[in-house]
Amino acid sequence: MASSDKRARARRRRAPGRVPRRRLAALEALILDCDGVLTAGDLIYDQNGLRLLRFNARDGFGLAALCRSGFPVAVLSGRPVDVAEQRLRELGVGPFVGRCHDKQQGVRAICDTLKIDPARCAFVGDDLPDLPAFAAVGLRIAVADAAEELRAAADWVTTRPGGQGAVREICAAILQARGRWDEMLRRLIAGR
Repeated sequence: MASSDKRARARRRRAPGRVPRRRLAALEALILDCDGVLTAGDLIYDQNGLRLLRFNARDGFGLAALCRSGFPVAVLSGRPVDVAEQRLRELGVGPFVGRCHDKQQGVRAICDTLKIDPARCAFVGDDLPDLPAFAAVGLRIAVADAAEELRAAADWVTTRPGGQGAVREICAAILQARGRWDEMLRRLIAGR
């Protein structure tokens, strides 16, 4: 690896930041891992063995705004997405792929469903099983508290951790890059 590549990766690990607006504006879809991205990564079970998930309301607003703008958002997880699917479907997110053990193939399947080129897609991850998905997409995003190896492979490391505003940060950046953020704010202020 060239020394300039090593320095660039080291900067990303130390100083989270954003990617150029033109790269965000060129995106055609966003694919999210679930546990550790949409949630803080805790796996919580009740006394009956039912899995419980906690979602950040600001992340939800960002997802809803992005989906309402016509931008496709999908979920790809190695774990079941049944609990998450109910909440995320309310926001306009879909398709959902759970129990995926080959995330590179999972990304390709989602992109086939959406009829988009994976190179025009972003994937957001938090841990090592997300590395194969990174290999398939044009923009690799890691949440701030992602595994070091994932942060090193990312094009963008968010300033916020998973389940605590990272998804809102990404959605806002995409809307801003596509020129849709101010329009959304005007509609909110007008009560529409």
